[in-house]
Amino acid sequence: PNIAPLVAEIEAALAAIPHEIVYVDDGSTDGTPAALREAAEGLPEEGGAPLRRLRHRKSCGQSAAIATGVRAARGEWIATLDGDGQNDPADVPRLLRRAQAEGGAILVAGHRVARRDTWVKRRTSLVANAVRARLLGDATPDTGCGLKVFPRALFLDLPRFDHMHRFLPALVLRAGGRVVSEPVNHRPRLRGRSNYGTLD
Repeated sequence: PNIAPLVAEIEAALAAIPHEIVYVDDGSTDGTPAALREAAEGLPEEGGAPLRRLRHRKSCGQSAAIATGVRAARGEWIATLDGDGQNDPADVPRLLRRAQAEGGAILVAGHRVARRDTWVKRRTSLVANAVRARLLGDATPDTGCGLKVFPRALFLDLPRFDHMHRFLPALVLRAGGRVVSEPVNHRPRLRGRSNYGTLD
């Protein structure tokens, strides 16, 4: 149920920017394929962005889904966001402007300053981010935020492994790139449930 509202928000946020929407269905067993088909059919014939639908035969995880989407994308710049509606598409143009102004091998990472998650989720994320930052020195306060903007070519040069999406800032630094964080809006989950638990 998050798909149609999120597609509409993406279209509204990026109306002035040439774009495409690449949705990766990571082997879902629910109504996701039908919802994606309906969302694609609901887009205007002319002037709207194409909604490209990709599907993994079985669930491969978030990192694999991001890699599939980036490989399939046709644009020079990539903006990633989670499909649960908690990332706000209205933040994408600002992050894109920052990335383009900085230029080169840059990752602009969203920073959910006012998180709208449960206390347990916020606390475990705080601990995980602190441990990761201490070990990797990636100077990124919120690597778990799904909202990121980066050049497609930069991502394609990074090594790929399971859970790599959690370490994108460190991987970009390792590749000689730069990482900056931007405050972004974070919204409560209105539909569905999270697939991540405390020990994940």
